[in-house]
Amino acid sequence: MPALPEESLLNMFLGHCPGAIGELSALALLLGGGYLVLRKVISPRIPLAYLGTVAVLTLIFHKTDAPLQWMAYSLLSGGVVLGAVFMATDYATSPATSMGQWIFGLGCGVLTVIFRYFGLFPEGVTYAILLMNALVWVIDRYTAPRRFGTKKGGSNK
Repeated sequence: MPALPEESLLNMFLGHCPGAIGELSALALLLGGGYLVLRKVISPRIPLAYLGTVAVLTLIFHKTDAPLQWMAYSLLSGGVVLGAVFMATDYATSPATSMGQWIFGLGCGVLTVIFRYFGLFPEGVTYAILLMNALVWVIDRYTAPRRFGTKKGGSNK
């Protein structure tokens, strides 16, 4: 069974640990994301769905004897917060519909956990977002709201 990191959860949350610049402090990333949500630059749907999915799946499919700690370390490591708040919410590559944004975030979270657990590389955030970006057109197509007064298929006859 894999061991938990030697760093404390507080140090990982505050960014007092080694890692790539920009993905370290979950606190700073969450504050920046909160600012963007308050300014209505991004919607909270994708980050909430993404982080929630990763949290639930890593809690259910934990790899240690401490499932809550495994979940917390999984959320705070490897750029999950950076990916959920800043990368997955990109205007050009994320769904336009509300339901599509929930589906997109859920898909990113599921793929991240799958890539982390079964992949060749220890990280899966970038791959998950890129793969879901390729499916945005399908998500938008099937989650587009029907205009009032039209029948299924777009005609108004």
